[in-house]
Amino acid sequence: MPADMQELYAQRLNRYVTAMRNGKPDRVPLRPFAAEFTAVHCGMTAQQVTHDYRQAFEAVIRCCHDYDWDAAVPNMVYVWTGLAQAAGLRYYAIPGIDVDEHTGFQYREPPLDNAWMRREEYDELIEDPVAFLWTKWLPRISAEYEMSPMRRDLALVKSAWAMADYFTAFGPQIERMKNETGTVSAISGMLKAPLDVLADKFRGYLGLAFDLKEIPEKVEAACRALMPHLAHVALAGLDPSHHLPIPVWMHRSCVPFISHEHFERIFWPTFRPMVEAIWARGNQVLFYAEGKWDAHLDTFATLPAGSIIYHIDRGDPKLCAEKLGGKFCLSGGVPNALLAFGTPEQVRAKCQELIDICGENGGYIMDASAIMQNDARVENVRAMTDFTRQYGVYSSTPNSAPPPPPPAERCPEPDFGPPPACFRWEDKLREIPALQGDPELCRRIWSNLDAFAYTYIWHLVLSF
Repeated sequence: MPADMQELYAQRLNRYVTAMRNGKPDRVPLRPFAAEFTAVHCGMTAQQVTHDYRQAFEAVIRCCHDYDWDAAVPNMVYVWTGLAQAAGLRYYAIPGIDVDEHTGFQYREPPLDNAWMRREEYDELIEDPVAFLWTKWLPRISAEYEMSPMRRDLALVKSAWAMADYFTAFGPQIERMKNETGTVSAISGMLKAPLDVLADKFRGYLGLAFDLKEIPEKVEAACRALMPHLAHVALAGLDPSHHLPIPVWMHRSCVPFISHEHFERIFWPTFRPMVEAIWARGNQVLFYAEGKWDAHLDTFATLPAGSIIYHIDRGDPKLCAEKLGGKFCLSGGVPNALLAFGTPEQVRAKCQELIDICGENGGYIMDASAIMQNDARVENVRAMTDFTRQYGVYSSTPNSAPPPPPPAERCPEPDFGPPPACFRWEDKLREIPALQGDPELCRRIWSNLDAFAYTYIWHLVLSF
């Protein structure tokens, strides 16, 4: 890496981490979560960046070159529809196949009476979530399963290899961002709340809404059964340097989608322990609060200071700053509708308002309210970028280093039980008449390979 690029990267990393730790950097960091907008900037279609992740990677690199952003996601068009098509996933409409090539991928809600998990199957999910995923859920969400045994097996092989290929490609992409553009990778890992997962990938929103009213005890038990698995996936993806936060995509578990009672009884008790476990390891959680979560700000304020970054979508920035700004970094708040239909002058005025309200003393990151898709106009994104650089200045001297990370011991780490598996070595051992040689070697290799299957099935649930 050239010395000037190395220096630029260090400045941006220090600026970004300082803000996330609620400090005052030299200026307000920029971290746009740009998805299909990268295609607009580069003259590509939504189909190109969605169906071919290599083109999506190139679009991100182009944007990192052309904008003065401190951090970006290596590929915010995260659902690679090439993999979705290989797996035969029923719950996505794919650009250029199911919708036109200029429309981003669409999520298909399951019918109320034919959801990916039936109401009478709660007990099966609760007893063994992994077995349920393989035996009931996967055959339903993959159209290839009903074609023929060969099509089923091909879908498994192709999608598993595709997932490995995709995830492996992120390392070189992050290095390209760093070495070629001096841009920081914005996040690390994947986290979702159990109740959101239950709505997204199992019961559908309508099914879950009826379940919360009629069988809330089953919903609660299912969330508690899912929590250890979601925690395991999250903890495995944490940034080892403790610089980058893990995002949690929050969208269906706030009032009025659910009641205050269900938030306090089900959502929060099965979500907070995962946040505490991440914080206990020295990592922050980015609360990407899609929608309006103002009703729950007091609850979020009970978390340890610095443990989260709170992203503002449709919430009131003044209220968020009042309730959370003293304890946590805030981000976002520029309405996506403004970036799509407003003028550069209006965008600049909104950015000034947000910096004045949320970033007066640091601890604020500029971003759109929600993920930037292909309706955002280039001139408005440019206005957001340029104005923040000009107005959001605290000091003329870049930070030499971010504030030190909080102490390693913040709170006791919750116990989520033994490492989960698909088919445990102890069960396999019963099939072996007489084990010879090194038993630990056999156990280690079996468990490591079993973890690949575990990763595959849970990332179908969480990432695709």
